[in-house]
Amino acid sequence: MTTESQPTTTVLPLASGRWTFDPMHSAVGFTIRHLGISKVRGRFNDLTAELVVGDRPETSSVTATVQLASIDTGNADRDAHVRAADLLDVAKRPTMSFRSTRISGDGEEWTMTGDLTIGDVTRPITFDVEFGGVVDVPVDGSRHAGFDATGEFRRSDFGLDFAPGFLGDVVKVTLEVQFVEPR
Repeated sequence: MTTESQPTTTVLPLASGRWTFDPMHSAVGFTIRHLGISKVRGRFNDLTAELVVGDRPETSSVTATVQLASIDTGNADRDAHVRAADLLDVAKRPTMSFRSTRISGDGEEWTMTGDLTIGDVTRPITFDVEFGGVVDVPVDGSRHAGFDATGEFRRSDFGLDFAPGFLGDVVKVTLEVQFVEPR
């Protein structure tokens, strides 16, 4: 086991360099309680991300940005209401972004801690990350790596405390992403 002050000896199973985000095979979803009795699920359709792999987890980083106006819960009227000034206010808070501060783990199980920013508020968040592996794509010879990440945050921590009692405070986030190895 390593501590934060000691570098890990874990060798990453990925080639060093800046991996290219594959938006066609990536998604970010969320779940939030409605009235405390059921869940509303949705996704954001506009996601960008960057993976920079160093020789160790400490020298690697992940960044991601979601355009909040791209919310899609499968109900256009609800989506329009969530974008409005009395709820998410995408004119004031156009993006949700993440920047990793620590990556640790081994094999298929990893943890990624970082800063989540919504509007002008930044708070720490931790994601459990499952490494899906690396595969050669026969069509073009590229190598893809896949990851699933799950985490949660309290929307009230970001000043998103509208509709208490109607919407739960905890938002669960799921990322399914692929990156293409640098050539």
